[in-house]
Amino acid sequence: MIEHVENVSQFDEIISTHHLVLVDFFATWCGPCQMLSPVLEEIDEKGESEATIIKVDVDLDGNSVLNERYGIRSIPNLILFKDGEIVRTSLGYIPKNKVLEFIGA
Repeated sequence: MIEHVENVSQFDEIISTHHLVLVDFFATWCGPCQMLSPVLEEIDEKGESEATIIKVDVDLDGNSVLNERYGIRSIPNLILFKDGEIVRTSLGYIPKNKVLEFIGA
């Protein structure tokens, strides 16, 4: 199940305790974000990747520090972390096959 992060401490705990984490920075009003969401849900539900997938709503006050920390200016913005370090980023909607390539699945 994809977890929705609501604050910095929750985010930091997930990043530090999971080997591979795909973070989706999104907003509920964002059309491309709405298109990407079911793609990520399908990947997660079908177990098509070993990555833990989390979502960060850029409009939540508790996430403003994360927006600044990672320079989030446009969404959707995917960031892949491996052992707590950023390994790649992607901006904008990408289809399922590209998400799986991005994760390395």
